Amino acid sequence: MKLSPYIIELLREKSGNEILLSRDCELLALDVESVTGEHIGVNTVKRLLGFIADEREPRTSTLDIIARYLGYDDWETLRLMDANSSNSSFDDRDEYLACYLEIGQRVLVSYPPNRTLTIENQGDNHFIVLESENSKLLKGDQLTLTHLVRGYPLLVADVMREGKSLGAFTAGKSQGIDFELL
Repeated sequence: MKLSPYIIELLREKSGNEILLSRDCELLALDVESVTGEHIGVNTVKRLLGFIADEREPRTSTLDIIARYLGYDDWETLRLMDANSSNSSFDDRDEYLACYLEIGQRVLVSYPPNRTLTIENQGDNHFIVLESENSKLLKGDQLTLTHLVRGYPLLVADVMREGKSLGAFTAGKSQGIDFELL
């Protein structure tokens, strides 16, 4: 099984490695291990990226390592984001890709039981929290996120607070989020 182009692009962005050559897979495998503390074999990485032709399905535990490396809780969560990545329309719908929001666009995000966030697009999938009620995210936090999907969790790839990365954050795990463009 080869990973989707969307997930391969996420791996390129996270690693800072274009992954154009077979030997780039070694660097990626080392980076995955240094970030997650979990080993993934170089040949496994080569298979997942299509450098080695192999249709065998990888273990879920291997895919979970890839997901954790990319800042997601597990493979299923990452797979959900991948499934939604192909819809790139921008209209009055239930999904918005961050790259289609204008810089300065504000979004009110809410999720149970009574949490709300007002975030502002800073460009390049970066947002800043302007207001926060009853959330672990605080005013001034800088978020990296690619999608807003009504009814699904808010999946933040990274939270920066006072210049320090706090890692990935998921909000609205049980019932998903609602949002409104302001």
